Order: sequence, then structure tokens, then C-alpha cells
Amino acid sequence: MMNHSMKNQCNVKPGTIIQGKWHKERYTILKELGFGANGIVYLARRHHEYVALKMSDNGMSITSEVNVLKSFAKVQGSALGPSLLDVDDWEHNNGQISFYVMEYIQGPGFMDFIEQKGPSWLPVLLLQLLSDLEKLHCNGWVFGDLKPENLIVTGPSPRIRCIDVGGTTIKGRAIKEFTEFYDRGYWGLGSRKADPGYDLFAVAMIIIHTAYPKRFTKTTGGILQLRNQVKQSKALHKFEGVIIQALEGRYQSAEEMRNDLIKSTSRHNGNSRTATRQSNTKNYGNRQTMTRQTQQAGRVSASRQLQQKRQKKGGFVETLILTMVILLFYAFYIFGQLI
Repeated sequence: MMNHSMKNQCNVKPGTIIQGKWHKERYTILKELGFGANGIVYLARRHHEYVALKMSDNGMSITSEVNVLKSFAKVQGSALGPSLLDVDDWEHNNGQISFYVMEYIQGPGFMDFIEQKGPSWLPVLLLQLLSDLEKLHCNGWVFGDLKPENLIVTGPSPRIRCIDVGGTTIKGRAIKEFTEFYDRGYWGLGSRKADPGYDLFAVAMIIIHTAYPKRFTKTTGGILQLRNQVKQSKALHKFEGVIIQALEGRYQSAEEMRNDLIKSTSRHNGNSRTATRQSNTKNYGNRQTMTRQTQQAGRVSASRQLQQKRQKKGGFVETLILTMVILLFYAFYIFGQLI
């Protein structure tokens, strides 16, 4: 949490114009987007574009985050973090505050997107995230405070982006910022040393979070509690192997986890298609059986009707012959009486 003195010092009302001391760029503050341990982020307008402006009374923190964003810019093909636009200081009545300006990333949050679009989008976004984490790790950084609240899905073609790089740490150092639910140290499953496994543990917890939107509290902790939570959720069964390996720290890289996720998703989709084909085959067989039964019943019904017609016709002829014989005998009888 941010301390109250920093919150008060960095508290800027909407409509306030921030002018940089060195670059003289002017930014109109529109509203607060969020705040954390190292500063407050505002939505601002520069000329005719929206930007995100973060200010803090901790100059070292600002410098560190700016260096992270500069490093992100060097990671070709990665769109994990926002683009850095400006770095400056703001002089006001209460002193001087450092700030930096970055790209304003718009879109629904990670959890909101999954809720709106459906769980089928989860592996798509995870594959993107793991791809970007691999590039980040290869460049010597660990993201650190990885959680759904820091992830935005932009469009029109859905793309996962991160909006807070405050926890990003150089490999080998102690993690600067973390959130307990996604922190392996909190669950007793590893240290808070910055390594790829730290981020991959957080990815596994993000997957678990999608099945437990309100999360759950730590009781016994450790792998047993997390394993039980995974087994209790039907939605997590197809990811179970990947989740457990990430929780236990068995992945050496994000790329390795990504490959296993592809295999797991493909295998699940293949099983679903097989089940669908079997169901369709069974239904087709049932339809064929019903058709044969219907045709057989129709033939029996037609045969019975024909037999009934023949019986009726035969009965009519027999009655006619019998009537004619009786009339003939009666005619002979009358003729004999007359003679």
C-alpha cells in the first residue's frame, strides 16, 4: 500500500495542468487510474491523445520503472508493457515531483475479458503472455508482480498487455513488489528471488484464479492445498498437468511451459472432437435403426392392409355365390310345385 503522505503529496485534481520542468510538455489530468506502493497513475491528455501519467515522490522508483520500460522497448516483438513517452519533473507549491508518461492502454481487464468472451479464450491469452515472458526473461528481467489486475486485453484483435511494471526486477535480485495470492513465497513453494520460475508460478495462479473469481484463502498452504483446489474445479482439469508443474517449479523457461500448454489444449480439443464424432456416429446409428424399424413397420402395415382387402374381397364373392345357389334351388323348387 502507498503511505498517506505520498498519497496526499501526489494527489492531483482533475483539470490540473502538469508542465514538465525540462521538456515543457503540458498534460491535463483527467482522472486517477490507480495507485500503489510507488506512486499514482492518472489518465491525462496531451494535445489530442490520451496518455497514462505516473508520479511519485520516490525518484529512485521512477528511475527504475523508466529503465524497465526502456528495456521493454528493446525486446523486439514483445508488446507486454506500455511504450515510454516522456520523463520529467513537476514543480508545484509543495515541492518537486518526478513523473513519467507512457502509452495509455485501453481495453477490458483480463478477468472481465474471459467472463465476456468465454473460457475458450484463456489458452489464447496465456500463450501470448508466455511468449512475451520468454522474451522478457531472455533479456534479463523477471516481471514480478504478475496478476490479472495488471493485465489488459486490447483490440480489435485480442492482445494481452501489461499496465504496471513496478514489480519488474533484474534476474537474481529480490522481487520488489508482489501480491500474496500469486507469490510462491506466500504459499511456501519457493523464494522471492527473481527467476523465470517466479513468473511461471504466478501464471499458474492466474489460471487457477479464473476458476475461483473470488479467489480463496490460504489454510494449510503448500502444494497439497493448491493441488486440491485444481482437482475440485472441472474447468481446470485440462490444464492440471501444466499448472502443477509450474507450481512445483519444474519448468526451466516460459517457452517450455508454453509448449506444454499447446499440447494440453490440443489434446483436450482432440478428445472433444472424438467424443463429438462418437456421439454423432451413435446418433446416426440410432437414426438408421429407427429408419429400418419404421420401414419394416410400414411394410408389415401395408401387407396387413392388402391381406385385409383380399379377405374382404373373398368374403364378398363367397356370399354372392352362396346367394345365387340358394336362388337357384328356390327356382327349382317353385318350378317343381307348378308341375
